[in-house]
Amino acid sequence: MIQKWFDNSSVYQNQFDKDSIDWVRIVPFILIHVACLGVIWTGTSTTAVVIFLITYLLRMFAITAFYHRYFSHRTFKTHRFTQTLFAMIGASATQRGPLWWAAHHRHHHKHSDKKTDKHSPKNGFLHSHMQWFLKQENFQTDASKVKDFAKYSELRFIDRFDILFPILLIMLLFIIGEFFQHFFPSLNTDGWQLVVWGYFISTVLLSHITFCINSLAHVYGKQDYHTNDDSKNNLILAVLTLGEGWHNNHHCAPGTVKQGFKWWQIDISFYVLKLMEKLGLVWDLRYPNEKVLNRRLIRKAS
Repeated sequence: MIQKWFDNSSVYQNQFDKDSIDWVRIVPFILIHVACLGVIWTGTSTTAVVIFLITYLLRMFAITAFYHRYFSHRTFKTHRFTQTLFAMIGASATQRGPLWWAAHHRHHHKHSDKKTDKHSPKNGFLHSHMQWFLKQENFQTDASKVKDFAKYSELRFIDRFDILFPILLIMLLFIIGEFFQHFFPSLNTDGWQLVVWGYFISTVLLSHITFCINSLAHVYGKQDYHTNDDSKNNLILAVLTLGEGWHNNHHCAPGTVKQGFKWWQIDISFYVLKLMEKLGLVWDLRYPNEKVLNRRLIRKAS
């Protein structure tokens, strides 16, 4: 059982019931939620809240800018080191490895809101929000969909042993908290407090807000462009996910690094990527084709 938690290459427990939830494998997912109750004993502090925000924002950026815009859609180029670094940070968000994430997302775009879409809201909120990835049939990585990145041995390692990176983050937070308690007692924190706020609470919020793109951004919001699905633009989700809430924009032009097409459409991930471009960390950012956008624009009747 423990091997199944640490090694994603383990075969299915029940090959004849792949549509069922793999209760053995999802024990860590359940425990992460339960562990948030640890705040009752650890309490809170300004330091803990700051660490919570840092771990939330950094890992959300890794998911939105790299897991999504880079690994899934290749909307820019980067160095192999940067690619690996953000793959590890993304894995620490506990949303599986970059190859698994990208493979499923590429499948989603090919079958968006059709019967073969693995997380369409048409199959119910709970299914699209999280039930789909808890099933045995969706646990393995389909490397055939990510051949461009599966050639990198370090990405295959991160994908196979992705649970190592949340564990490393927990250890780092505990060490930092104990260091603060010993040398800076005025910060009123300790190792367990930073673990609860910086990992458990941060991860649960980060995860469910990310899941909302599947469950809510195809239901609530506004469609500005004609697409072959029900994707919507949602300001609240855009703010919380650093730009991913402009989901109708994204489905209109999935190959662009920019998802907020209008000046007022906040897209923090794009702003950070532009800064990284100036620093030479990323390059060849791909932008939307204005002719395509104009052709697909939904025009209001005058």
